[in-house]
Amino acid sequence: METIDIKEFKSAKEAKLPQSLEELSIEERERLKFLGVDESLKRGGEYIQIDAKPFICKKREAKGLEMLPITEALKKYDWISDYFWKLVNPEKDEFTKAVAEDLDDGYFIRVLPGHKLVYPVQTCLYIRTDKVAQKVHNIVIVEEGAELNLITSCSVHPHLSSAFHIGISEFYVKRGGTLTFSMLHVWDKRTYVRPRTGVLIEEGGTYISTYVSLFPVKSIQTAPVCRLVGPNAKASFISIIANHPDSHIDIGGEIRLEAEETATEITSRVVVYGGENIARGKIVAKAPKVKGHLECQGLMLSDEGVMRAIPELDSHFYDVELTHEAAVGKIAREEVEYLMARGLTEEEATSLIVKGFLRVKIEGIPPELQKQIDKTLELAKLGF
Repeated sequence: METIDIKEFKSAKEAKLPQSLEELSIEERERLKFLGVDESLKRGGEYIQIDAKPFICKKREAKGLEMLPITEALKKYDWISDYFWKLVNPEKDEFTKAVAEDLDDGYFIRVLPGHKLVYPVQTCLYIRTDKVAQKVHNIVIVEEGAELNLITSCSVHPHLSSAFHIGISEFYVKRGGTLTFSMLHVWDKRTYVRPRTGVLIEEGGTYISTYVSLFPVKSIQTAPVCRLVGPNAKASFISIIANHPDSHIDIGGEIRLEAEETATEITSRVVVYGGENIARGKIVAKAPKVKGHLECQGLMLSDEGVMRAIPELDSHFYDVELTHEAAVGKIAREEVEYLMARGLTEEEATSLIVKGFLRVKIEGIPPELQKQIDKTLELAKLGF
C-alpha cells in the first residue's frame, strides 16, 4: 500500500465553514442530496460536518435520541470517558494517533433504553477544502432494548486535487439493542480514507453493517473489530465494492465470538475494473456453541486489476461451526450474449450483470436504505 505522509495535508481547522447550504454550489448540493442529505426525507436526526466543523446537528422526528458533536458531548458528560477510546486504541497506528492528538470533531449519538426509532438518523462527513486532513471521532451508544438505523454518508467536493479522511468510530450495542449501520461512500480518485472502527455487542444485541463504495478512490484501508461479548449476540458485515483503475482498496473485518450462542456472517461482493482489491475476513471463536460464515466473491472485468481474497477462521473450542468460501471469476460470455440477443448492447448487458452481482439483500436493512443502495448502483458508472 502506498505510504501516506499526514504532514503533507493541511489541518481541516483552517477551512472556512459556509453559513448555509445555499453557499454550496449546485453540484455540491446535488451530491449531498444523492447521499441522503435531503430535507424531504424523514429522519430521526441529522448531523453534517464540513471539514473540521459541525454544520448541522439536530433531532428531527425522534424521541429518546441524543445527538451532539463529540467535542460538546465530551464537555457535557463526564461518563463518556468510559466509552471514548475504549474500543479503538489511540496508539494503534499513525492515523489513530493523529486523531487523538488533533481531533477535529465527529458525532455522538445515543438512543435511550427501550426507544425504537422509527426513522433513520443521517450523518454526513464532507470534505470541501483542498488538501486537508479531516480527523473525526464518533461514538454511538444503543442502550438496552433500543433500536437505531444509522446512515453515514462520506464524500468530498467534486473538484479537489487531494484529500485525506480519518474516521474513528466506537459503537456500543447494549443488551437486546439493535444497530443497523450503513456507510455510503462517494470519494474521488485522489482521496485517501482510513476508517478505524470498534464494536461491542452485549447479550441478545444485533449489529448489521453495510459498506458501499462504488466510485473511484485513491486508497481505502479499514479493518473493523467487532466483539460479541453476550450470549445470543449477532453481527453481520457486508461490503459492496467497485474497484477502479489506480485504486487500492484493502477492506477487512474481524469478528470475535466471545460468548455462547453468538453468530456472525461476513459477506463481500467486489467488482474489479482495475487497481488492487484485498478482501479480508476473520472470525475468531473464543467460546463454544458459536456459528460464523465468511463469504467473498470477486468479479474481474479487467486484466489490469488484482483481486485478493484472504479468509481466516480461528477456533479455540471444538464445539463450533465456522465456514468460509471465496471465489474470483469473470462474466461468462454466454450470459452477455443471452442478454444481447434480447436487444441490449454489450455494454448494457455487462452493466446489468454487474449490478445484479453487487445487489445483495440483507435481512434487517430498512426498505428506505435498500432504495438508496439500489440508486447508488444505478448511478455508478459500472460497465464502462
